Amino acid sequence: MKALKYIILLLLIFIIGFSIYVAVQPNEFSFERSRTINAPAALLYQKVNDYKEWPSFSPWMEQDPDANIFYGESSIGENASYSWKGDILGEGQMTTLAVKADKSISQLIEFTAPFEAKSNINWTFEALEDGTKVTWAMNGKQDFVSKLFTTVMGSIESETGPNFERGLYKLDSLVTKDMARYNIKINGITEYGGGFYIYKTTNANATNISSKMGENFAAVMQFMGSNGIVPYGMPMTVYNIMEEDNVIMSNGLPVNERHTIPDDADVSLGYIPKTKVLKATLQGNYTNLSKAWETTMNHLTENALVQSDLKPFEVYINDPGDFPNPGDWITEIYIPLKD
Repeated sequence: MKALKYIILLLLIFIIGFSIYVAVQPNEFSFERSRTINAPAALLYQKVNDYKEWPSFSPWMEQDPDANIFYGESSIGENASYSWKGDILGEGQMTTLAVKADKSISQLIEFTAPFEAKSNINWTFEALEDGTKVTWAMNGKQDFVSKLFTTVMGSIESETGPNFERGLYKLDSLVTKDMARYNIKINGITEYGGGFYIYKTTNANATNISSKMGENFAAVMQFMGSNGIVPYGMPMTVYNIMEEDNVIMSNGLPVNERHTIPDDADVSLGYIPKTKVLKATLQGNYTNLSKAWETTMNHLTENALVQSDLKPFEVYINDPGDFPNPGDWITEIYIPLKD
């Protein structure tokens, strides 16, 4: 009997001591994981800001692929929400509390089963020279039950941190693959309506063509802005000479009428008449333009089409500033043809 009393006493001492140990654990927790991804901050922000994108990079969906996902009235931006119910994931929901475009997202995650808990989730997107530093952070309070759970099972960081790392890795892979997609389409023979354009000409090669284009377009836009001339379409490039190591190009903007250009201006006025053309479309990064031109020229040869004396040109249909994913950029290629 005395032995039993000692055992009970020791057990009580252990329980009291363990309870005190649990109680003095930190009342709050906080941790984060970061990854630098070679992609624009705007694109990464868009992916994370839309809960309908989360299943593609969520590490938890890998663990419970049959879990049911339910979206609120909105899946994007402030007050957006989604919830889940699964055998492994349990039940819970996440709500977006605040957003700062391309900079940060604040969210609240709430678990309702098999236990109740809630925490704050914060995302930040920091533009760097080599990409964007994406930081996924979590913080919250710990009641006695939470402290007991983490004391026995391990800290929230030790349990959740690896999932954050996996999610950031998947986000990196997803965005990198999406940015690399491209499609080349031969639209066929059609008619180009023609018109005037203000341009600047320069020579370039494979290593500096992008920077040269930027300089030319900047000069044209500055001239037009200073003279109150409004563009009448999207930017274009006319290729006077297109060789592997030697490109002479005219980069410009279309206008709706003839304009007088001063003799001392560093830009000129050009005109493309209405003409029959072979048209092709590239959807994807401009780095794929060489493939698009090769495909278009091959189609020209294979179908015995004859190029006219007018120079080939390309038109950039959408503004990369409005489309952070290069996979969404659209360029139209035109090769004027003889009748």
